[in-house]
Amino acid sequence: MQAGLEVQQSFEIDSTCCKTQRNNFQHEVSERDISKKLVFDEKECDVMLATYPCTKYSTAADISGTRTGDDLFLHFFRHIAIKKPEVYVVENVPGMKKFPVVMEAMTKLPEYYVSVFCPVYTHKFLPQKRDRLILIGSKKHFAWREPEVSRKVSLKEILEKDVSIKIPNYVYKRLDGSYRDKPIISDPEAGDIAPTCVAHYAKDRGTRLVKDKSFPRGVRPYTTLEYARLQGVPDWFQFHGTESQVYKQIGNGVPTVFGLWIGKELKRYFK
Repeated sequence: MQAGLEVQQSFEIDSTCCKTQRNNFQHEVSERDISKKLVFDEKECDVMLATYPCTKYSTAADISGTRTGDDLFLHFFRHIAIKKPEVYVVENVPGMKKFPVVMEAMTKLPEYYVSVFCPVYTHKFLPQKRDRLILIGSKKHFAWREPEVSRKVSLKEILEKDVSIKIPNYVYKRLDGSYRDKPIISDPEAGDIAPTCVAHYAKDRGTRLVKDKSFPRGVRPYTTLEYARLQGVPDWFQFHGTESQVYKQIGNGVPTVFGLWIGKELKRYFK
C-alpha cells in the first residue's frame, strides 16, 4: 500500500492476526483456512502473494506442538494454477530451494517467466540478520530489479530509551548456562545487528538479548516496539493481542522493506 497499490483481500487463519490487520488496513481480511477455500470464489486480481510456513525449510524453526503447514505451498499453487493472475510472488527462507518438489511447483508453470532472488539480505536495510527467498512469476518477461539500499538503520537507532521491563527468571538461567544454548547478545555500541526475529521469542525471550547498562546484568530482552522496528514496522502500526501474541506476529512477519520493494517493482511492471 505504501508503494501505491490497492490490496483487495487477504487470508489468515489466526484470529488475532486478522484483528491486527483490520486495526491497520481497510481491505477485506478473511479469517479462513486457505486449504478449504475454493479458487473460483475469489475476486479477480492482477497479483497473488503468499508466504507460507517455513518450518520444514528453516533450520531455526521451533515446530514442537505446532501445525507445520507443510502442504500450504500446494494450496497456493492450486490458486495460481487455476486463477492464473498476471503476477504471483512467494516469500520464504532460502532453505526452500533445497526442496525440489516445492521449487518445481513454483517455477515450472508453463505460462510464467520466473525470477528467484536468493538470498535477499535484510541486514542491508535493517539491523537484523534475516536472509530470505523472493520468487516472482509473471506472464511477460520482465527485468525485475534487486532492492536498492538507500539507508541502513542501525541497532542503536531502533532501541527505546529508559526501558522498563520485567525480565523473566529463565532469562538469567539461560545466561548462567542452565540451557543448552547461550543467548545471542548484540551490542549496539559495537555496531552489532540482531539475529533473526523468530516467532518463538514469545515463549523464550532469553534467546536474543541486547546490551543495556541500565539493567543489573547489563543485558535485556527486546521490547515489542524494538522487535517490530527490527522488521521495519512503523511505530504507528497497532498490534492486537497479548505481549506474547505480538512477539509471535512480528517474528512471523516479512520485513516491510521487502514489501515496499516488491510493490514498487509491480508498479513498474504494470506501467
